[in-house]
Amino acid sequence: MSVDLIARRPVSIARFPGMVAIGVVARRAMRGAFIWGAVFGVVTWLEAVQFGQEYPTAADRARLVATMGSDVGFQAIFGPGPHIDTIHGYVAAHAVGVLGVIGAVWALLASTRLLRGEEDAGRWEVLLAGPTTRRRAMAAAVAGLGVGLGLLWALTAAAYVAVGRGTDAGFSLGASLFAATATVAATAMFLAVGALCSQLAATRRQAVGWAALVFGVAYLIRVVAYSTSLRWLRWVSPLGWVDELRPLTGNRPLALVPITVTISVLVVLTILLAGRRDLGAGVRPAHDTKPAHTRLLTGPLGLAARLGRGTALGWIGGLTMGALIIGLIAKGSADVWANQSSGMFTTLTGTQGGAVFLGVVFLLVAFLVAMAAAGQVAATREEEAQGYLDHLLARPVARLPWLAGRLAVSAVLLAGLGVVAGVGTWIGTGITGAGLDFGTLLAAGVNIVPVGILVLGLGTLVHGLAPRYAAPFAYGLVAWSFLVEIIGASLGASRWLLDTSVLHHIARAPAADVRWDSAAILIGIGVAAAALGAFAFTRRDFHGG
Repeated sequence: MSVDLIARRPVSIARFPGMVAIGVVARRAMRGAFIWGAVFGVVTWLEAVQFGQEYPTAADRARLVATMGSDVGFQAIFGPGPHIDTIHGYVAAHAVGVLGVIGAVWALLASTRLLRGEEDAGRWEVLLAGPTTRRRAMAAAVAGLGVGLGLLWALTAAAYVAVGRGTDAGFSLGASLFAATATVAATAMFLAVGALCSQLAATRRQAVGWAALVFGVAYLIRVVAYSTSLRWLRWVSPLGWVDELRPLTGNRPLALVPITVTISVLVVLTILLAGRRDLGAGVRPAHDTKPAHTRLLTGPLGLAARLGRGTALGWIGGLTMGALIIGLIAKGSADVWANQSSGMFTTLTGTQGGAVFLGVVFLLVAFLVAMAAAGQVAATREEEAQGYLDHLLARPVARLPWLAGRLAVSAVLLAGLGVVAGVGTWIGTGITGAGLDFGTLLAAGVNIVPVGILVLGLGTLVHGLAPRYAAPFAYGLVAWSFLVEIIGASLGASRWLLDTSVLHHIARAPAADVRWDSAAILIGIGVAAAALGAFAFTRRDFHGG
């Protein structure tokens, strides 16, 4: 919350001091909730439409059960798929399984940003200067997160109802509402996880790391449960509880009990701990003194590498594990599309048969690399917005070398992500004997790097011209590009609309040959945009958060 807001609204604060945190947090949470609610709705509709297009006959659906329904890899990634040969089971297996994971990741990032991030920026102090206490303010802030969650649920529920009435799905009103609840259940839990980690950690970066660790452990337990004989482990993972809700195919409301209890406990602990710690500190105290670690602190480039290594290792480790899993299931999963010659996925990849699977997967990897690039733009902007850059440039460090170091480290990270995506997939296919060529998969991984370079360059340009819009522009560009690709594949969008997607300008390798000339053009545009942004950055004033 800003001082300007207090100055403009003194009457409302005086009358309703407890509503301030609710309003501030809710407004910001609702922005993301609205975007992801729209995404959830589009995906749900596309899954319902796709089922009728891809599997119109009983033979097609029997083949679907024989491949995807019994594929351990798919179950490990997306959860179980009961009755996947029906439109109800197909939508539940994909929409709930995939969207639940996406919602959980958004939730832990949003809650730590709106709680711990605001406190790190010093805006929480302004709020607590009013007639309230830390516990009351935290309770109001958590309620604000709940408002955002409510909007996400409402949009998702509306989508299920519309799909049920506008297609052959035939979802009842009760089934639609329960399916929406199951879809956002993981989001609700990890909003609470992020809120609690915001009280335990001393910084937002630490809070995100701890919340991400909880998510990673939960996801890993789920993978083990569905890929081994230890099926009972699904009850240990919060994501397993969501799977057990079984929306649209046999609703199990009792599985909501552990979810509701967990959220309630986490919320209560969050509020209690907020009143027991000092402002600006975490429950777990940070070490006031530590041995000096001066490696890499030799200049702007070394500093950028030092600051970004944790994020880089997280991205590389996560993508390596994901690529390995993709490789392990590639051989069996290709059978799902072996006889497909039409439909959204074939349109999306521009190819047919078993190659469709890896074409779609690497498109999703390109989306992740673009998100990593947007994150790098946001991190660069945060250094300026939080005032850290002021202290650095007070020393004999110029603006341009600092920004050049950040861009160089970001570019190396994006290149590394492309390489590990290709190599990890190749290792996985080698283990299962899929027989895919190393050079082909490595080229497919390198093929997605130009998308990240383009997003990084355009984001840097906006950072140089209008810094406050840099992060929203970068993330918005990636989200828009993904939606355009999906809409274009399902509705046959016009060429000019497809050209606005950065993802549309790369080949669907390894399903198709890499277009190195297009890749070079994307990199060239990204580098030129970054250079212009760097020039603008050196000639403008600093802008805080």
